[in-house]
Amino acid sequence: MKFKQLLLPSLFCISFSMMSCGNEPADKKEESAINDVKPVELNIPSFNSDSAYRYIDKQLSFGFRTPGSVGQKNCANWMEQQLKQYCDTVYRQEVSVKGGDGKSLPCINLIGSINPNAKRRILLLTHWDSRPWADEDDSAQTKPILAADDAASGVGVLIELSRQMQLQKISPDLGIDIFFTDVEDYGKTEWGEESYCLGTQYWARNPHVVGYTADFGILLDMVGAKGATFPMEMISTQYAGDVQRNVYQAAARAGYSSYFPFVQGAGITDDHKFVNELIKIPTIDIININTSGNDVFKPHWHTHDDNMNIIDRATLKAVGQTLLQVIYETSAQQKNPA
Repeated sequence: MKFKQLLLPSLFCISFSMMSCGNEPADKKEESAINDVKPVELNIPSFNSDSAYRYIDKQLSFGFRTPGSVGQKNCANWMEQQLKQYCDTVYRQEVSVKGGDGKSLPCINLIGSINPNAKRRILLLTHWDSRPWADEDDSAQTKPILAADDAASGVGVLIELSRQMQLQKISPDLGIDIFFTDVEDYGKTEWGEESYCLGTQYWARNPHVVGYTADFGILLDMVGAKGATFPMEMISTQYAGDVQRNVYQAAARAGYSSYFPFVQGAGITDDHKFVNELIKIPTIDIININTSGNDVFKPHWHTHDDNMNIIDRATLKAVGQTLLQVIYETSAQQKNPA
């Protein structure tokens, strides 16, 4: 995702379990809400990064997944087959959305639900379309990119997560919704921030289930590159600070704190912004961005270098294992009696 909002970290404060802004005690209600669970022994499956890597490579075999392309149709059909294999119910939203240039764009959203009748729910989402332009490249800027990291990596991680949850079932009272959102990257700065994330904007106004909601959401964007780190994205902190902190603490428990530093990052207009604002589900963005220098995004962003050469199994493992930590911890939680 591609529309940055540089906000001053000093305007916001990440509260931790013992401290808040100004070294004052953290809010009692917030702390009790986080800690109001019974400790249990967990059996968390191991995320298979080789499997996720193959899912990424498979998507690139369809070529460019731009709106209206053959690759879009073929890749959507393949992803739907994967979701049907690992999820209980699969929804397909096939609609048209209006691009920032006024064009009507075919959009294919896919949602796979695990335990669809459960009241407690986690939304996991990522975009799957590839950008029609390599506007940050030195050459061939008008040609589409393969988008191994900025699209396929998130899909690869989430398909592998769904496979793991089929092998080792979560609690039946916890539901997981895996959302592959389309036409995210058909946007330009000059068209405005709402020219991005068109599939998510459509879904947020027309969810796959009437009245749909979830306890929280986690967005993946660019989660497969070598040397990636995922600082605490600012819009996530604003809308879903508790969720963000809990996920980053889970990353530390899983052994991946080096990938998930407790460092404030820039605010990025991404799918999570519209999930937070339109459908009101507190959702964070796990996104590979810089915390220093003039460039917020990594050098391969929106270039033809975003191919399989940039994908690293160690990064996929860090992200996937962290999400498994979050899912199975949430699955095991039992609220204490009031």
